[in-house]
Amino acid sequence: MSDPPRGLPSSALLRLAYNALAARIYSAVVSGTAFEDLRPAHGNAMEQLELEDGLRLTDMAMRAGMTAQSMGELVDDLERKGYLERRPDPNDRRAKRIYLTARGRENARIAKQATTDVEAQLATLLGARRYQTLRRALEEIIAAGGGGEGQR
Repeated sequence: MSDPPRGLPSSALLRLAYNALAARIYSAVVSGTAFEDLRPAHGNAMEQLELEDGLRLTDMAMRAGMTAQSMGELVDDLERKGYLERRPDPNDRRAKRIYLTARGRENARIAKQATTDVEAQLATLLGARRYQTLRRALEEIIAAGGGGEGQR
């Protein structure tokens, strides 16, 4: 990607940076693996279950900043592809919880390694002090309410 246009708001720069990093991770996950049937959007669902397996669809959607309908479409597709499965919620018979399958767990393992690799590249690019400054700034933004609880 070329340099971003001058004068963009910081929110646009954050989105562009996120997109660039997410594209690197996605490419590392699908390139030369058995996961070439995934799309970048699938990461919105897979990431939530990598952090906490066995979530309800509505919780996944909220955490990803998506509508439940959009998340439902991703989960349906990932279930058909064998990455996820729905099981009854032990606390509410009417509800379902979503879990990674063995294939989903293997994908999450590879995605975690790809993320670690991209983080290391980012630390090298910025240097240790600037990398830690960036992390602290992002954590402050999230703590102030920018943690993705809206809908996109």
